[in-house]
Order: sequence, then C-alpha cells, then structure tokens
Amino acid sequence: MRKFYLIAIILVAVLALAPAIARAQGAAKQGPEVMRDSDLEKDSLHNLEVAWNYFKLKKAYVAALQRCEEIIAGNPTFSKIDKALFIAGESNLYLSAGKGKQKASLYIRHEGNEKRTLTPEQFRSEARDYLSQLVNEYPDSQFRSEALEDLKSLGGAKPKESKQ
Repeated sequence: MRKFYLIAIILVAVLALAPAIARAQGAAKQGPEVMRDSDLEKDSLHNLEVAWNYFKLKKAYVAALQRCEEIIAGNPTFSKIDKALFIAGESNLYLSAGKGKQKASLYIRHEGNEKRTLTPEQFRSEARDYLSQLVNEYPDSQFRSEALEDLKSLGGAKPKESKQ
C-alpha cells in the first residue's frame, strides 16, 4: 500500500510541474525579452493611435508622419514599431503623390538655421527606407505584405544592413 501512495505522490508532483516545465521551454521560441519603459510605451501607444487616426480617418499624412517619426526616434524598442514604420512609409508615399488633405509643403525639416521641405523624390526615398526597415526587421508583421506591394513601385526593398 505504501508503494501505491509513493507512486501516486510522485505522479501528482510530475503532473503539477509539467506545465511550468513546458512554459519555460516555450519562452525560448520568443527570443530575448526586451526591457521597456512603461511610461514611454504608454506615450508611444497614444502617439500611434493618434497617428493612425490622422492616417486612416483624416488623410492628414503630414501629421501622421510627424507622430510616427517621434515614436521611431524616441522609442526604437516600442512593441508596435512595425505599425509606426508602416504609417511613416505610407505617409511619405502618399505625400510624394500629392495625396491627402495636407499639402506636402507643410512637412518641414529643420537643419541648423534652415527650414526645408522634401521633394516628391525625397518623400519616395524616405518611404522606401521606412518600408524596407519594416520588411527586413519585422518579417512577422501584419503590415509586411502591403509594404512589399508598395515597395515594388519604389524599386523594391533595400537590402538589410549588416551590423558590424
């Protein structure tokens, strides 16, 4: 009888530990965990929601682009950076074609004491940069197929830069 209880206890212990063991092994597929600042993540998420609203509903591509550039520059480890890259790339593409409710001339870059806007070709080049980064660095992104489609008109994705 003691043998039966001993076997039963061992079996229960193994079954109780099995989910923990499986969970520990499953994390290996996800890659390294990135430490994120929760306040910065929250701020970036807000900016992304506003950018998406400008992009989809208002067709305000200059405003959407500016919000996304703020996210990309200020929080490169943002959990939804692929969406920010997509909106930035598409906004540049649309501005190069003169689409949207805002004129491309409203997009101003400050370089030293000078202010300048981009030419349609520069907007297309920026679009290619953002969409190529999306395709190369985030292969599982839900925006990848649309980015690849748009990259066809821009000369294809730029090759992934090797880190040395």
